[in-house]
Amino acid sequence: MKKYLILLSIFPLLVAFAFNNAFGANPSKIKVGILLPLTGVFGAVAETQKEGALLAVDVINKKGGLNMPWGKVQVEGVVADDEAKLDVGVRRYQYMRSEGIMGLGGQTWSPLAFAINAVVKKEPLPYFPVCVMAKEAFEKGKLSDSTFAAAFSPWTVGYMDGSAAIKVLGKKRIFVLARADSWGWDIRDGIYAAAKELGAEIVGYDELSKGTADYTTTLQKVKAANPDVFISAQFAGDAVNLLKQSYQMGLQKDMTIFNAFMTNVVAKGIPPEVLEGIYAMHYFYYDLSSIGDPALTKAADEFTALYQAKYNAPPDAYATIAYVAYMEMFRGFEAAGDFDAAKVSSSLLANDGKFDSVKGPAQWRKEDHSAVYKYAAFLVKGKGPKEMKNDWDLFSVEGYQGGDSVMPTPASLGY
Repeated sequence: MKKYLILLSIFPLLVAFAFNNAFGANPSKIKVGILLPLTGVFGAVAETQKEGALLAVDVINKKGGLNMPWGKVQVEGVVADDEAKLDVGVRRYQYMRSEGIMGLGGQTWSPLAFAINAVVKKEPLPYFPVCVMAKEAFEKGKLSDSTFAAAFSPWTVGYMDGSAAIKVLGKKRIFVLARADSWGWDIRDGIYAAAKELGAEIVGYDELSKGTADYTTTLQKVKAANPDVFISAQFAGDAVNLLKQSYQMGLQKDMTIFNAFMTNVVAKGIPPEVLEGIYAMHYFYYDLSSIGDPALTKAADEFTALYQAKYNAPPDAYATIAYVAYMEMFRGFEAAGDFDAAKVSSSLLANDGKFDSVKGPAQWRKEDHSAVYKYAAFLVKGKGPKEMKNDWDLFSVEGYQGGDSVMPTPASLGY
């Protein structure tokens, strides 16, 4: 009788322990980290990345949550500012980790993404950087087994610039202006690779540091070299300043002006008369009907409608990178039926890593976990004031670049 009373008294404790253990292993709600430089020089771009990430969270929650083996699981996006600083970003990531996040996405500044990748390599967690990381980050031995990059490296940006300029626009004489850092050098190397492969000539080269205000001396060099296309790696405010000064010097009358990587946020800072006729590569543009792929148009239109309904503007390039990244994180959770980093990684690489995105079919490469897209980026041409039908009618889409051919080969990365 005494033993029976003892067992009866501890039974509720055993039930409570079992319930708590099961609840911890099979939660009804999880947190994912959204870590971005929401203040400072990258703030405007980071805001669009945050919007893309939170839209992905909304999409999952509106269908009831993640489909996990034990039932539906709601997702909470925990947002923090990494300030584009290595120490701040790593520290805030560690705090998020201590608060129990199941996955992390973010970063606009690629050196911080590489630093967090190094931490994740030692302490595995599903990590989805939403920036354009340096080519070096994808080399064998440097990327974490659980890091998946939804955007490519600047080398691919440069290769696509060169390929589009040569194959689509028929240009043969190229002047390259790089930025004096890994972003600019990788873009330069990609352009050079395309030129060598496709038979174009590099007739001039210069590089300038981020934040350069006066481009006069370089633009005089460009004019003297007499290229048929001028490709510049400058981004954000630097691109706006450079393109304005190129227009003031009349370069567009003598050559095609080509900016390496464009976003709508950047284009909005360029006067329409300056934007007119400028070519660029764009990760995603909201109107892709001119490509002539009904499935692509449908996917892009549906995504644009979702984004527009929530934020009253069409999605920009970096918002799309973030949305793709988080939707793949969530697909990885569901496919694995688990939040374990190794299981999520294996699930994403299953079926040859194939997945569908809002910008068409894609595939995760098993070697470097890069996303290879059929439509990696779109060749766009800036509209002038007479062509623009509304505030966001910025570009016409003239073509695209994509597939394995625009990526550095696994062998070149040491695999």
